[in-house]
Amino acid sequence: MLRSPFAEDPGLASDVFVTLGSLAEERGTDSAGLALLGDWPGLGGPGAGGASCRVVKGRGRFSGIWRPEFLPELDRAPVALGHTRWATQGSPAEADNASPMVVPGTAAAFSGTAGPSAGVVATHNGDVDAAGLRARFAPPPASGTTDSEPIFQLLAGCRTPSDVTGVLEALVGRVALAWVDRDRPTQVHLARGALSPLTVAVDTDQNIYWASNPRWFREAERHTRVRFATAVMLREGTYLRVGMESRPGRRDLPEVLATATFVPTARDTDIDPRVWTGFTRSDADSDRAGLLHRVVEREGGTGGLLTVA
Repeated sequence: MLRSPFAEDPGLASDVFVTLGSLAEERGTDSAGLALLGDWPGLGGPGAGGASCRVVKGRGRFSGIWRPEFLPELDRAPVALGHTRWATQGSPAEADNASPMVVPGTAAAFSGTAGPSAGVVATHNGDVDAAGLRARFAPPPASGTTDSEPIFQLLAGCRTPSDVTGVLEALVGRVALAWVDRDRPTQVHLARGALSPLTVAVDTDQNIYWASNPRWFREAERHTRVRFATAVMLREGTYLRVGMESRPGRRDLPEVLATATFVPTARDTDIDPRVWTGFTRSDADSDRAGLLHRVVEREGGTGGLLTVA
């Protein structure tokens, strides 16, 4: 969630955030977590050592890690990230494998314009070819064993949309991402690569939210007092940077600050009905009709990449 600094009642957006976290349990209960990033414009950012950040995560359901005593801090946080995990790569028993992840800054190896960074706080839904990514870019040693961490190591330090899409086009597999640069704490990066769904919604107070399933926003309207002006599923190959600080130190309404497109790539084994777990048939059919990723085939379902369809 990216919170509008002008909303009269911050508790309304907080209610939606908690509701979305509970609804997201249908897509994973191996672990869950949340990150609350502080510092309104003018209080953090470059030169301030990165945004303050509280991360809470653990095994099991989102409702198991959420506590009502988090509400005052959530109400004050300009940005909040939530995540539920269905483990693919990396044991759910290891805390370092749960999200949101706090990944130290590093320069993306492929980019000539990437630079020093305070790091990122990030979430990933999906499953990518981590071995191929490590072989190609040689990121620093990871603290966990997931496929997510090397993605974030490469994204940390990216400064331009072309830097970001260079990383995103290198990913092979299912991927939907949300991340925050700690030295730009009022901006959020959102990206949908191949298959893993990502929906972005804006309420009537101009708070911006994201989640996997568009149905969850309809459910949130039933269970909270928030009304959404729009809720749109991103097409594959879409990158957005949203934020509330068009100039340093100034509070603005949240808006889209940058967009880019890229060509996502999936393995032939990535097509799985579970991608649309919890979707209505109408939402799932609509999303399937717009898929545009490339497909790579593997010899015998394992070996090296052979062809691109």
